Amino acid sequence: MRLFLVSTALAGAAMFTSVTSAEEAKPRYGSFGIDTAGMDKSVAPGDDFYDYVNGKWDKETKIPADKASFAMFDTLQDLSRDRTHAILEEAARNPKSRIGLAYSAYLDTATIEKKGLAPIKPWLDTIKALKSSADYPALLAQASRKGVDGPFDGAVVQDRKDPAKYVYEMGQGGLGLPDRDYYLDKRFAPQLDAYRAHIARMFSLADEPDAEARAKAVVDFETEIAKVSWTRTDNRDSEKTYNRMSVAELTKAAPGFDFAAFLKANHTPVASLVVEQPSAFTGIAKLLGAAPLGVLKDQLILRSLDSFSGVLPSAFDKERFAMFGTTLQGTPQQAERWKRASDYTSNILTDEVAKPYVAKYFPPATKAAIDTLVRNVITALSDRVGKLDWMTPATKVKAREKLAAFTPRLGYPNRWHDYSKMKIVAGDALGNSIRAAEWSHDWNVAKLGKPIYRWEWSMTPMTVNAQANPVLVAITFPAAILQPPYFDPAADPAVNYGAIGVVIGHEISHHYDDQGSKYDKTGRLTQWWTDADLAAFKARTAKLVAQYDAYEALPGMNIKGAMTLGENAADLAGLNAALDAYHASLGGKPAPVIDGTTGDQRFFMAYAQVWRRLHRDADMRNRLLTDVHAPAHQRVWEVRNLDTWNEAFGVKPGAKLYLAPPDRVKIW
Repeated sequence: MRLFLVSTALAGAAMFTSVTSAEEAKPRYGSFGIDTAGMDKSVAPGDDFYDYVNGKWDKETKIPADKASFAMFDTLQDLSRDRTHAILEEAARNPKSRIGLAYSAYLDTATIEKKGLAPIKPWLDTIKALKSSADYPALLAQASRKGVDGPFDGAVVQDRKDPAKYVYEMGQGGLGLPDRDYYLDKRFAPQLDAYRAHIARMFSLADEPDAEARAKAVVDFETEIAKVSWTRTDNRDSEKTYNRMSVAELTKAAPGFDFAAFLKANHTPVASLVVEQPSAFTGIAKLLGAAPLGVLKDQLILRSLDSFSGVLPSAFDKERFAMFGTTLQGTPQQAERWKRASDYTSNILTDEVAKPYVAKYFPPATKAAIDTLVRNVITALSDRVGKLDWMTPATKVKAREKLAAFTPRLGYPNRWHDYSKMKIVAGDALGNSIRAAEWSHDWNVAKLGKPIYRWEWSMTPMTVNAQANPVLVAITFPAAILQPPYFDPAADPAVNYGAIGVVIGHEISHHYDDQGSKYDKTGRLTQWWTDADLAAFKARTAKLVAQYDAYEALPGMNIKGAMTLGENAADLAGLNAALDAYHASLGGKPAPVIDGTTGDQRFFMAYAQVWRRLHRDADMRNRLLTDVHAPAHQRVWEVRNLDTWNEAFGVKPGAKLYLAPPDRVKIW
């Protein structure tokens, strides 16, 4: 786990770029930016606002066979991948193009099949040659550099308590399944049995003897790790997971594993580090010290085969997908090879793909328009902070100073990585994967002792997502999300504020949620709120936790309100700030009525539209265990806490989503 995770005048309609043709002047969705054909107006908005806006879309849309779920995010991600694919196809015709070589090698399944396990055999032989548990930490460091996960995960990150410096930070690992509950909750016994069978099949495919017995031993070992591992709710606590320790202190607290040897072999021979889950480290180290050498080796063999399955013979690729794609997520069909090749190349050579992508698909006018919208929402949130009745005056001043210190990062970074030292070889898909992982590792550890790389992004411009970074005091919006339905220059302003405006407010407010509020205007993890502020804040967020705890997303499985609190609070704050920004943009004039809808109605409809999503049951089950976001349906229900939504749609007592005013959660 890595937790990485000035007032301006509102510009109003000036935020929208001008259009130059009739085609451009038409919104992508409907007459004003909303796909009204996808609505189900037989549903009362106050009974289920998600179904009211999205019900017909839900009924008529089928989840593609290669997806575990399907959402508006996916329509944009598919578009982004199509654009990336075209760039890579052109690059593949250039024998000197690094991205062309990487892409072509991944697509060259004939060569991958012909080589069989020969490319990975030297590494597997290295694992098998381990003779002593004393040499295990150094072997684990080698695996980490190749991108193979082990019982501990580490990286050089910005120091949460000294944000001008880098620090080496380590967290718990060791589980092949996505969450500890898969091992410990009897409801998931079928998935655990399937995982055991998967391990056995992977060993058999690699011609390893005694596959069944060895698979059982790995699962038994990981089950013991699960017992000492922290929950996801605990793992999102910024204070609990910041534990600065000397290597000597860690070694004493967690005997059974030579951390000094690991750090030396990992090229991070630091004197101290941050340990995220101390008690888990104690438990895992004890398990490692007592585990048979064969189990430790088998776990690394399994992780290696799973990690590189996409560039190994197809039997390995299909087996891994059957487990992690079909069994855990319910996805019946693996994505076509070209799609995975496009994603793979974008991930290992991000900036070399991003340069032509943003040049072609992210015009300066869009960047300028989004910059204005961001600043409008920041201003609105700053105004809301000034009017809070629960925050003390001194803390309000600090909160607004923090808003003024924000760095919005829009579209793409202002500097690119240099991949010239990464060797990409035609026809060597596995070798390219390993060398890319080694390049990434070496780049990361080389940051120790250097100034913070404030220009560096942790997501690609081709990614449909957004991010808040509390240590950098930054928010990031990649180019790929800045298009319809999230942002459409031709749409009604209410729609843009309700869509991307809320996302912007959401990301900004993460710096003030139950975790982001622990970071000051410099990004330092410290308490800058008074005890009274904290008590008042926790009382309000406790109501939001209880609200989401009550939602049953699948029979017998409710949303975890504490685990999803940060995202739910951010949605609530984003709605309030973006709505204020929209109202301010009207300049005192009433919003026009368009096709019988008011401005406030269009705002909330836009919010609901961007969260359209269908899930397979297996995927929903997995998300309820692992995703800090509430499911889309319940994210839309967040609107029930806003007085304006209740007024806009005439929601009265008796409606299923109606909350009496005292029961509505109000934080920002």
